[in-house]
Amino acid sequence: MRDLVIRGPIEPADLPGLFARVCALLQSAGPDVVCCEVTGVTADAAAVDALARLRLAAARHGCELRFRGASRELLSLIAFMGLSGALAVEPIPAAAPAARTAETAWRSRGRK
Repeated sequence: MRDLVIRGPIEPADLPGLFARVCALLQSAGPDVVCCEVTGVTADAAAVDALARLRLAAARHGCELRFRGASRELLSLIAFMGLSGALAVEPIPAAAPAARTAETAWRSRGRK
């Protein structure tokens, strides 16, 4: 498994370079799975287009491409565009419940 970080925003002019970079990774390393970190990618049509193109490139190389760290907005746009099933996108992990502060715990007991 290989990791790749994609930073945003992604402009339409960035697509050929991004596509070439991922294809080079797939050809040189031949991984079965590539995980792309998309935490900083903005939710717009160019970003979803890029993710779909990268997924297609990976499939052509016999590789599975997973995206992780997507914002709620990016996940919503992918769903709106009907691509949730085609793109394996994981959301940004939620904060652990144990990470509550003393102030938050005190407020949750009904005190202000």
